[in-house]
Amino acid sequence: MDAADVADVQLASNMSSSIPTIEFGVPGDKITVPRIGLGVAGMVGTYGAYDENDSIGVLNHSIDIGSTFWDTADSYGFGKGEELVGKVSQSRSEKVFIGTKFGFVFTPPGPDFDGDYSKVVHGVCGTPEYVHKQAEQSLKNLGVDRIDLYYQHRIDPDVPIEVTVGAMAELVKEGKVRYLGLSECSADDLRRAYKVHPIAAVQVEYSPWCTDPETNGLLEACRELDVTLVAYAPLGRGFLTGNIRDVKNLEKDDWRRTNPRFQPENIENNIKLVDGIEAIAKKRGVTTSQLTLAWLLAQEKNLMVIPGTRRIKYLDENFSAGQIVLTDDENKEIRELVDNADIKGERY
Repeated sequence: MDAADVADVQLASNMSSSIPTIEFGVPGDKITVPRIGLGVAGMVGTYGAYDENDSIGVLNHSIDIGSTFWDTADSYGFGKGEELVGKVSQSRSEKVFIGTKFGFVFTPPGPDFDGDYSKVVHGVCGTPEYVHKQAEQSLKNLGVDRIDLYYQHRIDPDVPIEVTVGAMAELVKEGKVRYLGLSECSADDLRRAYKVHPIAAVQVEYSPWCTDPETNGLLEACRELDVTLVAYAPLGRGFLTGNIRDVKNLEKDDWRRTNPRFQPENIENNIKLVDGIEAIAKKRGVTTSQLTLAWLLAQEKNLMVIPGTRRIKYLDENFSAGQIVLTDDENKEIRELVDNADIKGERY
């Protein structure tokens, strides 16, 4: 048994038999991971001020309960997200599966940063040189010799996907990356990329207020190629929890203040979907967040969710959603709400 096999066994041993899991990977190299993971973006400033000690506490608790599939990126906190994940994962004997991403070209902001990422992000890059450069930086930030899952964060329109994935495949051959992934790609991007090297995961926004993967062919392509769909922002960046009803209540440097769907002219319309889900959740005796996650998991077998949070209370709440099995009537009722929602505002 080699080191990778030992790590896989260790990862599986971390998880209680009651935790919903999924077979993840590529042909000939599959492992078992929890279906509900943890997104780290909000722990390092994306949604306003944060306390590193609190974030460390959440990550440690995540390991304790078995939510050991973590998602970060080199752009989250401009390196701080990876460093935070690495600091905690190295301090524990349990195996944590870490996915990270490259692609955005950015300049780390100063202390007066107001949360407007358009001022510090300068586009995307998918050249082979950039792929290798950012991988080395991520390895350093994470403090690891191999990245479990390495995504292209956004597709570079000026570099053929075959070229970028070819460079990512070199990282696999060098032993620096185990699995490859794409984020916010098209169905065509995925099929072209897969011809170069097997893709383990596609990360895309998917939730009751964003069902694009169902209509743009991406979900169908994932099924065709047996690629796991990793749903990010499954709670609509917090909006689908029902706790955000006025953008004025968000911190001044919270990125959501600039998001179209959170603007006053759109919230009044968009909150109708939340109210509808909340009503069903009350009848079921669960929270709106739990029902939302349970519904999403019920839509596709080869799907995972990575809700983020900065509080242990919500981490426990989100993770326990995996135990909720919807009735056919509940699934149908939520689907009707989703199909009739008419959400206002672009995603970005």
